[in-house]
Amino acid sequence: MTVPSMVHSEEATKKQTVNLGIVGCGGRGSGAINDSLSINEGIKLIAAADLYADKNERLKATLTRRHPEKIDLADEKMYAGLDSYKKVLEDPDVDVVLLTTSPAFRPYHILEAVQAGKHVFAEKPSCVDPAGYQICLQAHELAEKNGTSIVTGTQYRRQVNYVGAVDKIRSGMIGDIISATSRYCSTGIWYKNRTEGMSDTEYQLNNWMHFIWLSGDQITEQAVHNIDTMNWVMGSAPVSAYGSGGRFTRPDDSEMWDNMEIDYMYPGDRNLSFMCRQVPGTRGDNSNVIYGTEANCHIGAGSTGSRIVDRSGKELWSMKGSIADAYKQEHKDLIDSVRNNQPIVELKQTAESSLTAVMGRMAAYTGQLVSWDFVSKESKLDLFPKDLTWDGKRPAGEYAIPGKTKLV
Repeated sequence: MTVPSMVHSEEATKKQTVNLGIVGCGGRGSGAINDSLSINEGIKLIAAADLYADKNERLKATLTRRHPEKIDLADEKMYAGLDSYKKVLEDPDVDVVLLTTSPAFRPYHILEAVQAGKHVFAEKPSCVDPAGYQICLQAHELAEKNGTSIVTGTQYRRQVNYVGAVDKIRSGMIGDIISATSRYCSTGIWYKNRTEGMSDTEYQLNNWMHFIWLSGDQITEQAVHNIDTMNWVMGSAPVSAYGSGGRFTRPDDSEMWDNMEIDYMYPGDRNLSFMCRQVPGTRGDNSNVIYGTEANCHIGAGSTGSRIVDRSGKELWSMKGSIADAYKQEHKDLIDSVRNNQPIVELKQTAESSLTAVMGRMAAYTGQLVSWDFVSKESKLDLFPKDLTWDGKRPAGEYAIPGKTKLV
């Protein structure tokens, strides 16, 4: 497997302008659109949607300073509100839409975008529950039928040292995989206080990380990067998950736990010991180690690189990599696929990684052994509210308690 060059061919740059729209203009959305505008030529941002009009305005001002020739964002094509995304999808001039809202909306936005004939960049995770996973499978199948691309925000799949490490594992350099460890441990996470006049819905949407229907908890929203890497290495989703965890430092109304430890069992009785944690003052660790019969492979997060060492500690192979380049590469691949009429549809693999994270969360929350067959075929868990309105009431935050929280 090789990573395509990040240099545009002359033929690609001569082709038509590709028009972009974005849904979700916060931090991740700003980063994603900036990456696309930075790496691609012949593109323009022509539509934007967010819950708040001022976020559209700030995005436009920032990007106009950085990429003045690539911004054509008229006032009438900046939309605000819960249903503002529909305006972007209905715009016949939008070729590619970037979907970067809080994760709860991702499956629904992706499916509607594909139904509208748009090419899609969808941030991770692609779902926060089994119901969303099923919608993703539907969208993936439709995109393949339509010939529209779906590229997802799993940048490690395009980072050269990750690609290199997986290639070396596939070629047998470490022998047979026995087991693995993976960690996504950091300090705290942001929290937004409720301001006067906010409805329950508006407050939860603003403080979305702390409500499980919106974020899926840390394991789904953040640590899915490591889980996606391990599914890639192992060649499939796990067959089961069993785990635990808890909360010590979260705000009172937060539904999040601040640590989870999951044993994932993969086909061939290969165990992944997985941990994620967000506790202030603790030691961080964001790493993946794959233990083989002949050697071990260390894949570091960010730009720390990869290496393989044998049983004596001798380094057999190493490779550096830049996460900044990987962030841009996913957007180059998407635009090139559109220009060259060679659709990339990778939603299913990201949905499987997202559901793997959900399976671990369900195992920890309930204290039960959870199988892949259950979460992918039988579970009825659907966290998305059926009565969501901007001014509506929402239940107060309530965190899971193993033994009391039921497996659904």
